[in-house]
Amino acid sequence: MYASKKSLKDYYRLLDVDEGCSIEDVRNSYCMLAKKYHPDSGSATADASLFVQIDEAYRAVISDIAKSAKPGIEPDEEDDDKLKYKAPQHRQYLSYEGIGFGTPSQRERQYVQFRVDRASELVMDFKKQKLVSQYGESAMVAKDIKRSKKAKITQSIERLVEDLIQESMARGDFDNLSGRGKPLDKFSYCPHVDPMTHNLNRILMDNGYQPEWIMLQKEIRETIQNLRKEIVDARKKYSEPLTSQKLKLWNLSCEEFRENIKKLNKRINDFNLIVPLLNWQMVHFNAEKEIGKAEKTYQALMEAKREEDESTRKQEEETVNLTSSKDRFLAWIRLLLK
Repeated sequence: MYASKKSLKDYYRLLDVDEGCSIEDVRNSYCMLAKKYHPDSGSATADASLFVQIDEAYRAVISDIAKSAKPGIEPDEEDDDKLKYKAPQHRQYLSYEGIGFGTPSQRERQYVQFRVDRASELVMDFKKQKLVSQYGESAMVAKDIKRSKKAKITQSIERLVEDLIQESMARGDFDNLSGRGKPLDKFSYCPHVDPMTHNLNRILMDNGYQPEWIMLQKEIRETIQNLRKEIVDARKKYSEPLTSQKLKLWNLSCEEFRENIKKLNKRINDFNLIVPLLNWQMVHFNAEKEIGKAEKTYQALMEAKREEDESTRKQEEETVNLTSSKDRFLAWIRLLLK
């Protein structure tokens, strides 16, 4: 197709390979020569005309080897013949997210393992992000060193426990256990729960993983509680009578409280965008209403304090009156005995 026998020998010589060599040898030789003579290689021996000859020789030699392997069949026909009897490589099943191969039961087992691995990766990513946000990279390195030492100790303990379990099994200590040979009663509370999903959720929960909206909801509740406590404490600090200086400081505290409520309302907007159910969304906090509640709380505390003080004063008066009555009675007795 490309050349006569004589020119084929020249092509083999140009590629520096022997006749009867494999396609892999031809490709390796072609790659080495291309690195030397390709005009875009940037090497000192780059030669465009020579590379054209090498490329032509490569095509001719490949064609000759293909003809020798299957006489009478063109390379294109051979490729078409292969495609006829091979399943397409991009084929995917619609079930199990396209994971796995083989029979449905085999694919199910592979998909279960895939979900376990994915859950483990999520846990590791969550822990890593949490550590980075709390301690930074340098502290994480030190913590990893401590964990590696702890892992060695833990592995030694696990091996020891495994050896003890195997010895007990060999002695028959587990032969008469109650429930032996019966399925575990782990999902009796809800027979409709998928055991795999239940276990994956338990793994995530045990490692401290929570959905973002739950963590954000917890943050919002803790923040509003702290802000309410701070504004009540500020009102106690600037107690009655409110002088001009105290009133100025109280107004500054109220202004700071309003700014904090604005920031908190932005966090509520973020929460409402990611919460899964509409009826779980939260409304904004009103700074003026919260300040009014703080005033009422302060007034209630002051009223309770006044009542407590009044009760204490009355008890003291009663004690004094009782003491004076006893003293008068004793004095009268002493007079009678004289």
